[in-house]
Amino acid sequence: MTYLIAQDIPTESAGRRFRRKLEEPGILRLPGAHNGQAALQAKAVGFEVLYLSGAAMTASMGLPDLGIITVDEVCFFIRQIARASGLPVLVDGDTGYGEALNVMHMVRSFEEAGAGAVHLEDQLLPKKCGHLNDKKLASPADMALKVAAATRAARDIVVIARTDAAASEGIDGAIARARLYVEAGADAIFPEALTSIDDFKQVRAGLPGVKLLANMTEFGRTPALTAAEFEALGYDMVIWPVSSLRVANKAQERLYAALARDGATTAMQGEMQTRKELYDTIGLGKFEALDQSIAASVAP
Repeated sequence: MTYLIAQDIPTESAGRRFRRKLEEPGILRLPGAHNGQAALQAKAVGFEVLYLSGAAMTASMGLPDLGIITVDEVCFFIRQIARASGLPVLVDGDTGYGEALNVMHMVRSFEEAGAGAVHLEDQLLPKKCGHLNDKKLASPADMALKVAAATRAARDIVVIARTDAAASEGIDGAIARARLYVEAGADAIFPEALTSIDDFKQVRAGLPGVKLLANMTEFGRTPALTAAEFEALGYDMVIWPVSSLRVANKAQERLYAALARDGATTAMQGEMQTRKELYDTIGLGKFEALDQSIAASVAP
């Protein structure tokens, strides 16, 4: 429930809560939530941690995922998701929005906005979706400096280092980079765009004892695996980064087509969230009750 009316507002930092969930048995499942409404819906079915994707943020703004958005714009998304759900959120930090000092600014800003974890990648700007071709990478040493800067700036937030090296440097190259990033202080590693189960096995074998995150994005290079299958491969976290946005966008596309065709939304009403469902999800009645308890009218 949103922060204004929640009875159990967390007093512990999001970073500590995320870290504790990561240490629990089993794989940590992080569905993407692209706004506060999605966060509430994910929480309602039992998810305890969320993921905020850079691709989902930019797409919801009508922009491609090329590292265009700013720290402050991302913080807007973090605040609405953290406030709405009260859950710790792993946030996509892209390339850190610059070099070492920019990375430190990003980490502090995200943590203050309510993020529980952040991942930082080793691409150069303009960065690309990890499942596209022709990605340009920073040197391993330069990325390690960014990771060190991130961990230096962190208070409680979990720092995850992402490497996109598998496509251009092979699995051995990705593992070598990951080891360097762990030495620099990364709490976990995100090997992006692995293309086979064998790739996932090789990374796991090459990084014993290191927390690993798997990315289960649709229409990408990674084979479709379940959370249980990733857990069996030895992975500690799995994200579904853009799924909520893809479903919402497809529904909107059908809505606008029906409205243009019929001049009415009647044909789509069966697929709509009802007014009651919307109000129940966002807690309208509880907001009204809170307002009345504080600002009730008094007769003169």
